[in-house]
Amino acid sequence: MKPSIQLRLSQQLTMTPQLQQAIKLLQLSALDLQMEVQEALETNPMLELAEDEVEASGEAEAPSTSGSEAEDRDLDLERNDADIPADLPVDSAWDDIYDVPSSNSGPDEGDEQEFANVSHGGESLQEHLLWQASLAHFNDRDLELARLLIDAIDERGYLGATLEELLASLDPEFEVELDELEAVLHRIQTFDPLGVGARNLGECLSLQLRQLPAATPWRSEALNLVENHLELLGSRDYAQVQRRMKISEDELREVIQLIQTLNPRPGNEVGGEEPQYVVPDVTVRKHRGSWLVELNPEASPRLRVNPSYAALVRRADNSQDNNFLRTQLQEARWFLKSIQSRNETLLKVATCIVEHQRGFLEHGEEAMKPLVLHDIAEAVEMHESTISRVTTQKYMLTPRGIFELKYFFSSHVSTASGGEASSTAIRALIKKLIAAEHPSKPLSDSKIAKILSDQGVNVARRTIAKYREVMAIPPSNERKRLL
Repeated sequence: MKPSIQLRLSQQLTMTPQLQQAIKLLQLSALDLQMEVQEALETNPMLELAEDEVEASGEAEAPSTSGSEAEDRDLDLERNDADIPADLPVDSAWDDIYDVPSSNSGPDEGDEQEFANVSHGGESLQEHLLWQASLAHFNDRDLELARLLIDAIDERGYLGATLEELLASLDPEFEVELDELEAVLHRIQTFDPLGVGARNLGECLSLQLRQLPAATPWRSEALNLVENHLELLGSRDYAQVQRRMKISEDELREVIQLIQTLNPRPGNEVGGEEPQYVVPDVTVRKHRGSWLVELNPEASPRLRVNPSYAALVRRADNSQDNNFLRTQLQEARWFLKSIQSRNETLLKVATCIVEHQRGFLEHGEEAMKPLVLHDIAEAVEMHESTISRVTTQKYMLTPRGIFELKYFFSSHVSTASGGEASSTAIRALIKKLIAAEHPSKPLSDSKIAKILSDQGVNVARRTIAKYREVMAIPPSNERKRLL
């Protein structure tokens, strides 16, 4: 081909390291941000915490320095900052600094760090049962059978396999009879928590009832109900239960009250997942009739450039040590600027959300207004993707509790007057109606839809059912009860 010269116009978006870091910090939660700050403090000597103790000690030492010396030191720092350009060339990738752990830790320290990161969620149910089995004076043979049974118990506390299946899994040379395995199971069923090792719900409730004193009112009737008529109780056929047990409605109510004191999932009392703590990013409080939005100072530690290390950047030579300090100083400035940008964006978005949802703060969920990301994006003049990053895993502390920022966004439903109602407000209305219904005559989805229609909110029956399922509320036939 014949060579030629062509002129083309094009646009290209470049993700600089500063922009990448700003986006990364923007989408981090409060706990993740604290970990990121701690990692930056460990890897960059130019950064330090601007704690009150540090500031107080600096103020206490100030009188010992003469005024002329202090002026000379401040002048040197200003000259040093003026000599450093806005952008410095770095000889390493950004990920090499902020995405890997510190390289100063040796092999022993790495092992300790790995051990420190292990989650300590507490004692598991199996460990709790094995500890009791070791104290139950089992012989060696029964202890092996007890371990087999305990391994088959699930997290709810129920035996997850039949005795026949467990017996078939044993070595044929280990001759065990079914009665012997069942006898060991009965001993395990006396362990804590009460009801553990049961093979079904009826047996679980029966084990707990048998542990009650014999003089407990309605104990024998409750045993009869859970052992012989539990299916009728589950289907809420109270009339049939009364006929078979030959008791009145008031007596059946007393029996059901006793059964409701039992735990159908005894395994949940032991172990469980490690609790996940939530640190609010912003706080909202009412001051002189207006709502104020403030950043939580505990969620974002205050940082500053270490003046002692910054004062070392004085030489104009190209030595390796001086280049290292200049690079670290520039990266510290980038980090501080990214955190400041994150805080400003978060505060701006949270303030806009509070302005839209002032009714929720004043009157509760029923006053929640419809809100989407586009509305906030237009108000703060940002892109919707930025609003999505800001509101993800960010929490707001209000007088009504702690809520994720995304909680305040919801779709809308048209009202009879031509307005709009938030789906969150509709769910609150449904929950309020169900809480006020008569226990023996629960409201159906069609009845709830009619009540809301009379209030001016047009919601279809299938929408009511969907919202009810989201709130984990059973249908009307399962909500019917005597109490």
